Parts: sequence; structure tokens; C-alpha cells
Amino acid sequence: MSMSLSPRELQLQRTARDFVDKMIPWEVEAEMNRGDLSTEVSAAHHRRAAELGLISINMPESMGGPGYTTMEQTLIQEQTGRITNGLGWVVSTGPSWIEKVVTDHQMEQWIGPTVSGDIHECYAITEAGAGSDVDGILATAQRDGDRYVLNGEKWYVTSANLASYVFFQAKLSDGPNAGRHVLFFVDMDTPGVECVRVPEYSHTYGHHHWEMRFTDVRVPAANLVGTEGDGMSFSHAWFRYERLMIAARCCGAAERLITEAGAFAEEREAYGSKIADYQAIQFMLADSLTELWAARLMTYDTARSIDAGADVKAQHARCSMAKLYASEMANRVADRAVQIFGGRGFMRENVAERFYRELRVDRIWEGTSEIQRIIIADQLRKRGPGPLVG
Repeated sequence: MSMSLSPRELQLQRTARDFVDKMIPWEVEAEMNRGDLSTEVSAAHHRRAAELGLISINMPESMGGPGYTTMEQTLIQEQTGRITNGLGWVVSTGPSWIEKVVTDHQMEQWIGPTVSGDIHECYAITEAGAGSDVDGILATAQRDGDRYVLNGEKWYVTSANLASYVFFQAKLSDGPNAGRHVLFFVDMDTPGVECVRVPEYSHTYGHHHWEMRFTDVRVPAANLVGTEGDGMSFSHAWFRYERLMIAARCCGAAERLITEAGAFAEEREAYGSKIADYQAIQFMLADSLTELWAARLMTYDTARSIDAGADVKAQHARCSMAKLYASEMANRVADRAVQIFGGRGFMRENVAERFYRELRVDRIWEGTSEIQRIIIADQLRKRGPGPLVG
């Protein structure tokens, strides 16, 4: 397996790395201000991301995006993983899965402005009783003439506080496709859409995760994404992409932690020696670096295979394997980094403390580690190891 990168890939990697490096000094201010920076600073970060081609990085050229390959996106996302407090989310990713079904109206109303970075979307999929098991949702959509009536409560609607519209997933309550999944564009100011609660979470992000209620929300049939029954396929495509990007960001986080903890170990003295001289510290750093290399190889190879046109089922399993291994790897690295920093590693102003909290959710969202193992095992039983790992 080769780790070599093309000149274009190396340039994109450097561009993203330099951009993130300039944002890192703002981490502590964001941490101490509930994840928020001043409007002026946030706007400046957004403008710079746009200038560098780091807006809507997953959108194809046909929809106004930069047309980056999966590998190029992975390299960019890896660098955004090096920064805490969700500041790297200014490097945005739009709904690229919609390319084949988007209508002219939807392109003009929502997708075009999203690609340009003028507006943002969020996803209302998860419910109190339906997390990784998306098919367990209870939200409904009922056809009423030239409109649909939507009802349901959604949890963990990430970035809802910054979004102009939401993708709402439901099951059809009647008609020939009753029980099948549908997905809709819903403007956040549509009557019947409300925020029920804004829970506090372990991480300190400016992107909030609302609990939302949709009560008799009426939307035009033109807001339907694709056709009736397509909803789950779009979610699967989004999950595949996000799982791979989570793996990439976890690699970036692990690299930052190894660098920071290693530098501290070279400075900190105990009993007359640098703690980097002690085998206990050396082993923690060595294990961390080894696991990072393995996770990076897996993540990069998965991205390359997608660009090469790998079978979708194989992609599904590989993205799950990458997310599973990289997310658990990064959590182990964060735990070791806190230990190396000692008391400092328990302070919110310390990068290890922030990553220790932030990385934990990567083993949960877009499918828990246990769900990833189920997906992997299912594909192994159906296909054998060859198509999945070569």
C-alpha cells in the first residue's frame, strides 16, 4: 500500500494545514466562550476558507463545487481534525449525494447558496428511539394534494442554530409507498418547525445539537428529494461519506496530540530527567504513532478505492472499518496524551483535555462502534475477506 501523494494532493494538504495552523491560536478563546468566536473573527475564517477553495469541498463541479477527489477531501479533512472546538467545521461539506436527483428549483433555492457558503443545512434524522437504527424512526409524511404534511420529533440536529434549512427524514404514513423513507427540504422558518431544547454536550462547539419538533409542517411536493422511497439510500450515502471523513479527522487529531504530548515530554522534567527519557512515556508515544500510521493507511486506502470505483457494498464496509479503527485509535491516543501531560492534561486550556472530550463522540455519531462491527461482520459473511481487504 502506497502513501505517496501527487503534487496536487500535497498542495491541497499544505493549504489546509496552513489554514488550520492559523486558527489554532483561537481554540482557547472558543473553549472559554461556549465554542463561539466574535462575528468578525468567524467571518474572517469563512472568507479565508472560501478564498482557499475550502468551502463545499465535497461538491462536484457540475454543482458549482471544486470537484475534489475523495482522496483530496480526505487530506483536507485530516487537517481540520487537528483543531479543537469545531473550528475546523468552517471547512464545509455540502450534500454531494444529491447530485443525481436535485431539481432546478432545489438547486436555485437551496443547493446553489449552500455550495457558495451563503447558507447552511442540517439533518433531522435521529429520534429519541431511533439512533443508529435509522429504520426505527417514527416521523411521518402524508401526501395532501400538492403538498406533504410532516410530523415528528428529532434529536441531535447538528448545526441547527446555524442552518437556513433542514433535511427532514420520515416514513410515508399512507399511499402506495406507505412505510418507506422520504427526505425533504424544510426551511427552518416554516410554520410548525420549532426548537424544543438545546442540550449541553461534553464538547464546546458553536454548532449546537437541537432537539426539534415538526408539527403539521406543510411543504410543497417540490421539496421532496428524489422520489418516494429514496430517503434511506441518501442517508446511506451520507453515512458512508461522513464515516470516512470522521476517520480522517481522527487521524488529524491523533497527529496533533502526539506532536503536542511529545513536545511537552521533551520539556517536562521529573527526578532529574526529561520525562521523554522514561520508557513509560516512550511506549505511550510509540504505541500512539504506530496506531496512527495504521489508521492513516486504512483511511487513505479506502479513499483511493472509492475514487477507483470500488463496489458500493465494499465501500460501505471499508468506511465502517476506517471509522471504527480510527475513532477508537484517536480515543486511545487522547487518553495517553492526558496521562503524559499529567495535571495539565485535565485543564480545559490544554489541547489534550479538549480532544479527550471531543473525540469520544466519534465512537457514537454516524453509527456507533458496535454498529460498524455489525456492518463489517455482515459484509464479511456475505462476501468473504477478499473484496473487503484485498
